[in-house]
Amino acid sequence: MNIEQARFNMIEQQIRPWEVLDPQVLDLLFVVKREDFVPAAYRNLAFADMEIPIGSGQVMLAPRVEARLLQELGIRKSDKVLEIGTGSGYMAALLAARAEHVVTVESRPELAEFARQNLERAGIANVTVEVGNGANGWSQRGPYDAIVVSGSLPVLPAALLKQLRVGGRLAVIVGEAPVMEAQLITCSTEGVYNTINLFETVVPPLDGGESKPGFSF
Repeated sequence: MNIEQARFNMIEQQIRPWEVLDPQVLDLLFVVKREDFVPAAYRNLAFADMEIPIGSGQVMLAPRVEARLLQELGIRKSDKVLEIGTGSGYMAALLAARAEHVVTVESRPELAEFARQNLERAGIANVTVEVGNGANGWSQRGPYDAIVVSGSLPVLPAALLKQLRVGGRLAVIVGEAPVMEAQLITCSTEGVYNTINLFETVVPPLDGGESKPGFSF
């Protein structure tokens, strides 16, 4: 497989058509080597338009979804970023290339270790991998300039919003299959949030996310 050709095809055929046109984000997809964050058995599928299994029943999100969320967050060099759902560490690596520091939280210790090794091998030093349930955020290291949830949540916990600084952005996919909406939520002033619906999609639920309360009769 010609890896550079496959990477180019991924960007041109999957990511650009999904309205990812920010040149800095597109450049980053060439620089951060996605194939280095994929389990060896799936390396040939690193650039496919699919969710890639990474063990423990978890997956990497499709490249176009990750790229679009990254673009919408508009990460700046001074940003302190929280990612919930580390997985392979690839999204954390993309965020780290743009941010001052990234805290990423993974509920499964074996995946946290996989991500740590991948990030270390890639020479990325400005990411802290924490083990725990981050479905309600990670307030002990907050507040944050940007938060991204790498998995879907049935409902948006209020605790997550409270961990945003004024001007902070949250990228999250909310809902339950078959209807989920990717949203960008900005904290405009203390306690006031502005929501933009970005696109409809379906992605696997985040580990530890609360279920929607059921109806009782």
